[in-house]
Amino acid sequence: MIIKKTKLEGLVIIEPEVFRDNRGFFTESYSKRTLKNYGFIFDMVQDNHSLSFEEGTIRGLHYQLNPKAQTKIVRALRGSFMDVAVDIRKGSPTFGKWESIILTAENMKQVIIPKGFAHGICTTAPNTEVFYKVDQFYNSEYERAIRWDDPELAIDWPYVKCILSDKDRKAPFFPEAEINFIYKDTR
Repeated sequence: MIIKKTKLEGLVIIEPEVFRDNRGFFTESYSKRTLKNYGFIFDMVQDNHSLSFEEGTIRGLHYQLNPKAQTKIVRALRGSFMDVAVDIRKGSPTFGKWESIILTAENMKQVIIPKGFAHGICTTAPNTEVFYKVDQFYNSEYERAIRWDDPELAIDWPYVKCILSDKDRKAPFFPEAEINFIYKDTR
């Protein structure tokens, strides 16, 4: 596994080592030991898997408040999507900034979304399957969201017309969103 930092502290991309031959491929998609060697210490407790039938489907921007915040490791099992993480840690030098990466079944890249980030995806192919591990169980009482099209965030989504759930369509804009994350400089 190769770990690549992004411009947002704590948000990293995982590029797996893939062994290919005439039968197909083999890759190690998760290794607690390897991630620990890179300084990532978390205990993944739940796997989540979603299917979006149409390209242009947006899910997000989601997060859970402390003390039920989640770290996520996200990848594509089929199709492709733009994965977006927004820094919502008050006091962070990158507060309100976002980063995106295209995750595909073919490139096998993954992204670690740490606690203190809102997360969303936009599918760029039909029948896209998203798989992610989390280190905290889902808790509806702590679940929150930010509007995907918030003008203050100005995320450059690949589509103007998107398919959304009612809940995501009605999410509050960034300035009104409930946030309880405080940035701690770990450099």
